[in-house]
Amino acid sequence: MTDIAKRQDSLRQTLIAAKVVPVLTIERVSDAVPLARALVAGGVCTLEITLRTAAAIDAAKAVIAEVPDAIVGIGTVLSAADFEQAHKLGARFTVSPGATPALLEAAAKSDLPLLPGVATASEIMQAREYGFDTLKFFPAEQAGGRAMLRAWGGPFPDLRVCPTGGITEANAAEWLSEPTVLAVGGSWICQASYIRAGDWAGITAMCLRTMKALSKPLSLG
Repeated sequence: MTDIAKRQDSLRQTLIAAKVVPVLTIERVSDAVPLARALVAGGVCTLEITLRTAAAIDAAKAVIAEVPDAIVGIGTVLSAADFEQAHKLGARFTVSPGATPALLEAAAKSDLPLLPGVATASEIMQAREYGFDTLKFFPAEQAGGRAMLRAWGGPFPDLRVCPTGGITEANAAEWLSEPTVLAVGGSWICQASYIRAGDWAGITAMCLRTMKALSKPLSLG
């Protein structure tokens, strides 16, 4: 097994164990640690902190330093420079909404796993050329939903994905029932209004409810 294959396998195992990866947009550094602790208390330990705000870098540093039970990934990685910054932070994995050749090349040479974003068959093929077969399907609902995943199953039978974009409490279990889906990403589990209000107990309760629901077999009737 090549080094990149080992990293992809490790990332797959992380996603399978997680089931849900909250996509966190943190506006205030002071919210970072209590938010992470609230998520972990609810059984949600694999976190994606996005590079969408001025607070993101310091927020990620704080969580990595102070919440040892959190598996911290850096999301909205748009370039090789972003990827290198995530590596220096000590992130456990990275996530991108799409993937350029420069980003894929940087990640292929690194020991830090990348979950590159795809929305088309051509993007899947490009990612695979660099050794990536575990991918982020984004934006999942808007790009064809579960029907698109099933269509990809013919040419890409070994494809494994973490869909993000349009995933909600109501449809998460249906997505997870797809054989190609390892975990789902979303922000419903830590809504911005809860974070701004400092309602950490509410976020923990949402996590507990979500994880309990996703542990049950999906009803087909």
